[in-house]
Amino acid sequence: MTKQGGLGDNLYVAGYDLSGDIGSLSKINGGPAALEVTGINKSAPERLGGERDGGMDFTAFFNKAAGQAHLRLGSLPTTDTIVTYCRGTTLGNSSAVMVGKQVNYDPSHGQDGSLTFGVSVQSTLYGLEWGRQLTAGKRSDTTATNGTSVDMLTGSTAFGLQAYLHVFSFTGTSCTVTIQESSDNGGGDAFAAVTGGAFTAATGVTSQRIATAAGQTVERYLRVVTTGTFSECTFAVTVIRNDTAVVF
Repeated sequence: MTKQGGLGDNLYVAGYDLSGDIGSLSKINGGPAALEVTGINKSAPERLGGERDGGMDFTAFFNKAAGQAHLRLGSLPTTDTIVTYCRGTTLGNSSAVMVGKQVNYDPSHGQDGSLTFGVSVQSTLYGLEWGRQLTAGKRSDTTATNGTSVDMLTGSTAFGLQAYLHVFSFTGTSCTVTIQESSDNGGGDAFAAVTGGAFTAATGVTSQRIATAAGQTVERYLRVVTTGTFSECTFAVTVIRNDTAVVF
């Protein structure tokens, strides 16, 4: 794998693509929270792993157009929100995702006349999860579609999966986004729906998280399919296939 820069990245917040309004991401952190357990007889800190945690900090430009940064972030919603960072927008690329609370929207006016806003989102319930993009950034379907598969690179795993969906725009009655699996990319093993791998049917802008059973077998190849009655549905999906047992 060659080294990469950060050109062409995306950031989605609760079904809104804010990529063009984000100047930088200063922090993407996750993992267990560190618990200090240092005894008085120690000369260096002792720590244990605590609860899963995570957060994203980023800087937004001021854009009050409909569906853009100011109207979405300036309301400081008190409910949980889903945030997805995409490392590029190529099918199968890495992405960081989490359910979290937006805790601030702090303006900064520079002497050069610039106006930016600092935003921090702190995880709730699940911590930060790194996964892979099952859509190439955003995908637009105009009818029921079988997407291109992603090779998860190892054989089947036995620890289930989590997945995140953003729906950015929609025209029609409903669109159901489902994850399918195959052991050989549909060669002899036809793609079939992952048990527990269907999102609630979308009827507008939305974001969702789903999880299968913790001990469920998940095959090597995964793809996203859409069904329903619609003339346009633009969405993005990230999947996390667990290599070991995960407890939330």
